[in-house]
Amino acid sequence: MSEAKRIDGKATAARIVARVKAEAERLRAEAGMRPGLAVAIVGEDPASQVYVASKARMAEECGFRSERHVLAAETSEAELLGLVERLNADPTIHGILVQLPLPKHIDAGKVIRAIAVEKDVDGFHLTNVGLIGTGQAAAAFVPCTPAGAMILIRDVIGDDLSGRRAVVVGRSNIVGKPMAQLLLAADATVTIAHSRTADLAEVCRTADILVAAVGRPQMIRGDWIRQGAVVIDVGVNRIPAPERGEGRTRLVGDVAYDEALGRASAITPVPGGVGPMTIAMLMANTLVSAFRAGGQEPSRF
Repeated sequence: MSEAKRIDGKATAARIVARVKAEAERLRAEAGMRPGLAVAIVGEDPASQVYVASKARMAEECGFRSERHVLAAETSEAELLGLVERLNADPTIHGILVQLPLPKHIDAGKVIRAIAVEKDVDGFHLTNVGLIGTGQAAAAFVPCTPAGAMILIRDVIGDDLSGRRAVVVGRSNIVGKPMAQLLLAADATVTIAHSRTADLAEVCRTADILVAAVGRPQMIRGDWIRQGAVVIDVGVNRIPAPERGEGRTRLVGDVAYDEALGRASAITPVPGGVGPMTIAMLMANTLVSAFRAGGQEPSRF
């Protein structure tokens, strides 16, 4: 029995970023435009700070105009909405990202709805959600994590998923639901499961394509995986790693990776799988927004 192929998200993300850089240069040469990305964060959550910094750095690496707005935890909802309104009106900004989660006194849904749909590069606005849900993803901004996951799936299987059975474990608005819609659009037969699904292990065993996005470390065991399935692990969970020293931790996915290696035909590692694709697709969405703003035909990724 051969070991599963390791799907290298870093390499695929690097390929996408290289295309983004080249297309951004073409946009500057042909239209005199520079893509602009603004990222806002409220509060000092360490993980969010790291994410925001990495997104800003990647935007700069791609040659984008990059703005980082770091707001105090006590910033009011009205103040954040005012910032969004100013960014909506700024013609040099083509993508607006508000880092989640937000403090409890701010209505995240209200803030997301306030972002201009043409600058919603996270793909969370209800208009983009509706376009994806009605099979019009090409006209929408697709949330970055499922968009990146679909590229990894297509790299392994191809564009036509007819006859494939896909199981998505997780029903979040950010990953699970849009992931299911993208798989449906590619003609897969899709089941959405979650932590309360009866006989979840048996449901997972039906999958030719298994997407784990439930947020529970190593919940999906090796014997839950059908022989030869393609496994996309979206989970990023930090667990204790006493073998590395007192108080040390390590990152794991939602899948028991070592167990899955003997059953899957291909699998994404954590880290180094879907994670790098998320930031790469954010850059791609921002580039597409800039092309549209300039009346140019956007690239397809």
